Amino acid sequence: MTPMPDAQTLFLVYADVAASSEGPVHLPGDAFMLADTLFLVRSDLTRSELYHQVKLGLPTDAALLVAPLADAPKFRRLHRGALKWLRESND
Repeated sequence: MTPMPDAQTLFLVYADVAASSEGPVHLPGDAFMLADTLFLVRSDLTRSELYHQVKLGLPTDAALLVAPLADAPKFRRLHRGALKWLRESND
């Protein structure tokens, strides 16, 4: 049995939003776009629940990856405000 995540789990999400003609992809929870197809999402959903909710908003041939993160990732040269978002959403 898969353990339930804590109240708010941080996920890394890759979603092929370019494949979506429906407009922006729906990311349940508190989300931040790191790059055009890469997102951080803080949610109380399980990995499976988040995956399936995002998948519903994408075309069937669109790529998708959802991975829980144990800690905030290290990164650079991504969309401005990412580090601020991480710090504020951690409070």
